[in-house]
Amino acid sequence: MEFQEVKRITLTMREAADYLGISYWLINQLVKKKQIPYSKVGGKFLFRVKALDEYLCEKERASVR
Repeated sequence: MEFQEVKRITLTMREAADYLGISYWLINQLVKKKQIPYSKVGGKFLFRVKALDEYLCEKERASVR
């Protein structure tokens, strides 16, 4: 029997902060203010990589308007 490797599509808060190049404190503030997309699962905050990429694209578009 061959096992397939499962690829993660979510990041923890610390991983998401590293991915975005921001501090843990700042991502925590964005979550508290509900300014960044996240899901809360079992007391943990999880961030989909795709949602973070879309979030960054929207921020980029807003900066040139």
